[in-house]
This record gives sequence, C-alpha cells and structure tokens, in this order.
Amino acid sequence: MSNAYFQFKHFTVWHDRCAMKVGTDGVLVGALAPSQGFKRILDVGTGSGLIALMMAQRCPDAEITAIEIDESAASQAKENFASSPWNERIHLVLSDFNEYETDEPFDLIVSNPPYFADALKNPDPQRSVARHNDTLNYYQLFLQARKLLQKSGLCCLIIPTEMADFVNEMGARNHFFPKAVTHIFTKPGKPCRRLFITYWRGDDYDLYYPDKLQENTLYLMDADGKYSTEYRLLTKDFYIKL
Repeated sequence: MSNAYFQFKHFTVWHDRCAMKVGTDGVLVGALAPSQGFKRILDVGTGSGLIALMMAQRCPDAEITAIEIDESAASQAKENFASSPWNERIHLVLSDFNEYETDEPFDLIVSNPPYFADALKNPDPQRSVARHNDTLNYYQLFLQARKLLQKSGLCCLIIPTEMADFVNEMGARNHFFPKAVTHIFTKPGKPCRRLFITYWRGDDYDLYYPDKLQENTLYLMDADGKYSTEYRLLTKDFYIKL
C-alpha cells in the first residue's frame, strides 16, 4: 500500500483520496514545462494537485488554475493547495474540462493526460476516469485548449512514445504544432517510453518551422540503476532526497 502523502521540499501532496498517486510522469511535467514569462497557467486533470504546485513554485508571478472532474480528487487537491506556500495563487475548479470556460485566456496549459485509449478498463470507476481517455481524449484536449489559450500559447503534455504520431495529428487538426520534445528513457539500453512535448498554438501553419524543433534526451537512471545526474539536477528543487 502506498503512503497517504508524498513530502517534497516545500510542500506536501496528500493523495490517498486520488485515483492516481504522485508519480514520475507528473513530476516530469512539473519539472520540464517552461516557466519563464507566464502569467496564467492551467493544469488539466490536476488530480492531487502535484503539477499545479510545482508550477506555482517555479513560476512566482503566475496565477495557476487547476481543473479536476473527480470530486474526491478535487477536494484533496484543494486541501493540498491551501496548506502550500502558494495558496493565494492556485485556484481549484471542479469541472469537466470540456465544459470549462474563462473570460481571460491562459498562456500555458500543462497536463499529464489519460492515455490508455485501447486498454482494458479498470473496474474502479475513479481510477478508470483518471487513466482512460473516454472523458477526455487527445482531440478534445487540443480542441478545448485552443479555446482557452491565447494565440501563440503553449500546451505541454507527457505521452507514451507509441502515441506520438496520433497525438501530433490530433494537435495539428486543432492548430497545435510540436515546438520541443524530450525523449525520456528509464536507463541506457532501454527503449524510450515517454515523450514530453511542448506544443505551440498557431493559426498560420506558415509560421511553424518543423526544422526548428528542439529535441532533447533525458535518462532517469544511469547504467547502474541509480538516478542519473541529469534527473537529480532537474528535480533538485523538489525532492528532499533522491
């Protein structure tokens, strides 16, 4: 049984009432997302609130909105926000992302989205909503993100590597194009399992230049199975000990 909470350097994430616990994917989104110059950030499917809290720590001038459809998870995320140093800058919204509206657009959207499109569903309804994309598939995510982002805004997602072509196609249909991608490996010699992609929202395809795509590689562990130096540096402001 996992612990009821995860202690970071500057905040605590309680997740015992959330379907999805604190995990590496969420930490990677919070650590890899760009952080400079953003004033309004939206965390889609916040769950325990982990990514919203990390973005609040990294972006001291930003207002963070965290949206969650599951009432239990939303309640716990709100408690996590309230006990953090940034409670005045993080706002929880209990809502279906597909129905969410705002009068003021965001300049950055971050998400660790549900991704098991064809996998056998979990018998636990709460966990099923968190892990499957019936309630929020990639096309819907980009479609709604386009409505909520300002022009030239960014949308950052972590996805399984094998979904890249499909997700990029869903993005392009809604005028989102990859600006940067980090290929994430567990360790040397293992296949790439995750991609962290920053999408640029543009209405004019001529302004997008694929040859300028920024590509990086991140190994979570070294050949000896210890956390890599690059991962330690990436997360040093968050983990108490790694």
